Amino acid sequence: MFASCADPKTLEGLAWLMCYLTSGKHMLFYGSFLVVLALMLIVAPVALAFGFGGALAARSPFAPLRWFGKGYTAMVRGVPDIIFFLFVPVAMDQGLEWLRHLWTCPPTGEPVWSNGEFNVCAAAKIPLSTTPQIWHEVYGFALAVIAFAVVFGAFAANVLYGAMNAVPRAQLETAEAYGMSPAQVRRRILIPQMWTYALPGLSNLWLILIKATPLLFLLGVEDIVYWARELGSTKSAIYDYPHPDWRVWYFLALLVYYLGMTRISELLLGRLSARLSRGQATMAGEAMRKAGA
Repeated sequence: MFASCADPKTLEGLAWLMCYLTSGKHMLFYGSFLVVLALMLIVAPVALAFGFGGALAARSPFAPLRWFGKGYTAMVRGVPDIIFFLFVPVAMDQGLEWLRHLWTCPPTGEPVWSNGEFNVCAAAKIPLSTTPQIWHEVYGFALAVIAFAVVFGAFAANVLYGAMNAVPRAQLETAEAYGMSPAQVRRRILIPQMWTYALPGLSNLWLILIKATPLLFLLGVEDIVYWARELGSTKSAIYDYPHPDWRVWYFLALLVYYLGMTRISELLLGRLSARLSRGQATMAGEAMRKAGA
């Protein structure tokens, strides 16, 4: 990165360390922290939308929609998360390429799936082999986002469904007695009230999401775990910056990072919980009322 780092073999001590920490691969390592943050900030609202839709579907008076909502949460909760993290990207990738194969490739009469392999013509690949590398990475990241959203959306649906059921029925009946339609009761009474009950469960999901981000490594995304392992492993004299096995130090840095993220999240979620509990007929709201009395 610096002109003085042009020949690492001539460097010693602090100068060697500074050049080592500012090498090109370390810049990718630092950038991968932004990838993890982007994943969490994108997945959280998408998963919440999935969960909100699943919870409303599970409460629907229309039986097929209710079965779909309950089946979605039961299916994802009953299967190990890692299965969905690996299945969803593969299934979506092959499904999209299969549809594109039907549209763009000339008919050959041969099945796409044969001998345990999935084969489509080059024009059906997503992205194309001639596409710049950045779009391959964006595509892989998008598949990872969808996989995370499907899994955490199911857990969010279960939390929101329970929170909706926890809203006192008397409040809903009072709104109905005032002439509100079911849609108005849901929009003006049920949904605003249920956040107080949902926040503890959603807070736990957010913390679990933070801890689950290393699974990006399994999905082929070059995240912080990938670079920590890559940079920390033993480097011989054939490398510009040879060093012994330093993985323990890299993973220690990741440990501090995740602990810091968890602590910051707990502080912010605690403030949000206090704000939502103010004036509510809950244990937290009652405690705040007595403290102010």
